[in-house]
Amino acid sequence: MLNDLLKQEELALLSQLVSDAQNIIITCHTNADGDAIGSSLGWAEYLASQGKEATVIVPDQYPDFLQWMPGTEKIIRYDKHREKCDMLLKIADLVFCLDFNVPSRVAGMEQSLCSSPAKKVLIDHHLDPGVDTVLTVSHPEASSTSELVFRLVWQLGAFEALDKKFAATVYCGMMTDTGGFTYNSNNPDIFFIISQLLTKRINKDRIYRNVYNNYSENRLRLTGYVMFQKLVVDAQRHASYYALTRQDLRSFHFVKGDAEGLVNMPLQIKGHKLSIALREDTEKPNLVWVSLRSVDDFPCNEMAAEFFNGGGHLNASGGRLNCTIDEAVKVAQQAILHYEAKLKK
Repeated sequence: MLNDLLKQEELALLSQLVSDAQNIIITCHTNADGDAIGSSLGWAEYLASQGKEATVIVPDQYPDFLQWMPGTEKIIRYDKHREKCDMLLKIADLVFCLDFNVPSRVAGMEQSLCSSPAKKVLIDHHLDPGVDTVLTVSHPEASSTSELVFRLVWQLGAFEALDKKFAATVYCGMMTDTGGFTYNSNNPDIFFIISQLLTKRINKDRIYRNVYNNYSENRLRLTGYVMFQKLVVDAQRHASYYALTRQDLRSFHFVKGDAEGLVNMPLQIKGHKLSIALREDTEKPNLVWVSLRSVDDFPCNEMAAEFFNGGGHLNASGGRLNCTIDEAVKVAQQAILHYEAKLKK
């Protein structure tokens, strides 16, 4: 059986908050990934089972390969419907903040979120939570926020009443935040959770295909280009990096999500410990998005915090640099040199 996430008084508070609320919002971080969308939609399904209709608001566009998930048709994008979202946040009495630790992670909707009079509940697995809440459910050791959503639903005794819509979204969130259960997924509880989700008759093989085998021809050609032309391997230090310019992205008709997972591929090199991806923003000048992946005990979250204004988990982290792509490459090179001892260990 699973250990409880909340003390009994916290569980009672959560139940009371849901019971009392009339206007509920669920939101997640900018550039929402599978876990952000999966946990948000999964929690919305739980709330629906309690007779509560929640509105899911995301800051901006999310990848097309997540559009298959049940409930995505009801998601509202803040960047497309700012006035409506501002109004919804203004009249909300309860806001669930999922899969982010600080308000800045919602980007353009930060002010609207922070000024909302609603009571806020944080459910997240990132370090150092910094949202003003009446209840914070923060467990950095968890594989994903979707795992936390399942655990909460389980502790609340609500799982049996939920169907495959809940199970599919939660499974997708857990799967994507662990790279198909290839990292941050050694806790046996994760596989107990999967076994329970499968009782709802989800097709986990199809979910995998929907996410990982659902790209465009352009994405496939971009992958080949990155691996052949752009990848720089530092064999001595068991690390690599690649940098994608705005022109590179234009050449392959880049859409959000096309770079997903590319940063994991260099880790297929024998003995490799670290992979860094640098990607120029397609619209804002002097903004470079950074993704880091590692294996074993190499702390890419420490590297992300020290060099890339970011953070995350031991083996999967991210950040951003306000500079040119050439300057970002120099930062990546410096980071690799700085961590040389740990990379060569």
